[in-house]
Amino acid sequence: MDPVNIAVTPKKTRLARAFTKVLHIRALTGIAPAGDQHGKEHVQKPKIHEPVNHNSVKTDRCNSFDENEKLRRKEVTEAFLAKLFSSISSIKAAYAEMQSAQSPYDSESIQSADEMVVSELKILSELKRCYLKKQIDDSSPRTTQLKAEIKEQKSLTKTLQIMAKNLDSEHKLKQSELTFMKEKFEEAKSENKLLEKRLNISGPLSPLDNLHFSDISPNHFILILRQTVKAIRNFVRLMISEMESAGWDLDAAANSIVPGVVYSRDTHKCFAFESFVCLELFDGFNYPYFSISHESVSEKKRQQRQFFDRFAAMKSQKVKDYLAWKPKSTFAKFCRTKYLRLVHPKMEASLFGNLSERHLLTSGDFPETEFFSLFSEMAKKVWLLHCLAFSLEPEASIFQVNKKSRFSDVYMECLNQEAFLTPTGTVDADPRVAFTVIPGFKIGKTIIQSQVYLT
Repeated sequence: MDPVNIAVTPKKTRLARAFTKVLHIRALTGIAPAGDQHGKEHVQKPKIHEPVNHNSVKTDRCNSFDENEKLRRKEVTEAFLAKLFSSISSIKAAYAEMQSAQSPYDSESIQSADEMVVSELKILSELKRCYLKKQIDDSSPRTTQLKAEIKEQKSLTKTLQIMAKNLDSEHKLKQSELTFMKEKFEEAKSENKLLEKRLNISGPLSPLDNLHFSDISPNHFILILRQTVKAIRNFVRLMISEMESAGWDLDAAANSIVPGVVYSRDTHKCFAFESFVCLELFDGFNYPYFSISHESVSEKKRQQRQFFDRFAAMKSQKVKDYLAWKPKSTFAKFCRTKYLRLVHPKMEASLFGNLSERHLLTSGDFPETEFFSLFSEMAKKVWLLHCLAFSLEPEASIFQVNKKSRFSDVYMECLNQEAFLTPTGTVDADPRVAFTVIPGFKIGKTIIQSQVYLT
């Protein structure tokens, strides 16, 4: 059977083309056909294929390689520097060890340190060569850097240990020097004490040992006066202590010496007893030998020399030894007379329970009690002051300030001035003298103030 040729009409051809065209448009716009199972339109984005830029990819790879190379070179440089500094620290530690081994000398330590220095110098030389030839590449720079830093820390630790050892040795040396100096200081103190004993063997007036007759001045008199006042106050302190032990009423005793005085402090009552002692001791001071001796007085110049010779002979003597040596001397007579006048029999009996000291003195002997010892020391100072007063040209004279006299800072020194001071520091009102404690002295135009108590 022959095949049948079906002819396609132009109308059908046009329809097929239109249908195909519609399907093609739907495919491009992503509109699902009406027969979608979900009954909804499905939008599909067209796939756009952009061309690949192979030059940009190659540039990114080059930049990444450059960054890695820079980072690697930085790590290599840091490792190189770490090795450099570790070698320098090792040389420093070896040099410190070599110095330390010099004293005390240690040959093994010196040799070891020397080998260490040579070894590290070789390393430094190799580092220099690599740097100059730019051969400082390292396969593991981080590991190299860590090892170098560990080596450097060990070297620093070793250096610090050597320094600590040296400082410890210096400390021990200083301690031994300090101990030696302390021993020398103690030896010097012992020698000074011996020298002081030798200097003071003649008594507390040793600064006047080299005094000559032609050199005496009011300054020497003032020096002896200060020692005299000190001796008086030592004796008065003991006398008041004995009175208190014997049950005396010190207020009544002070009032019997200088009646009607109001003291700014209770401790000031001692000034009344000092005044009483001074009145007795200095009585007759302006007369040669206190008028207790009838020794002939030669012409003025010879008299001055005579008094100075007595001063020079006695100032280097202990009073106890002098009284035992010359129990009938003018000074011995002065001691007896002043004691018997100063210490009343009733007072002595009250203080000591008997009159043994008075009996010894009247019989020509001298007591060995503490009370008489301080009295005789005080009497010696007054006697030396008297002898020096008559050795001066013009000679020193004593003066006493009368009660109720106006205060004068030229002739007087106030012992209770704080009671009369105003807030501005001036003396208030018009204070008057209640009594004189220590008398004053006049040497030509030189005035030595008396010590007074104001009221």
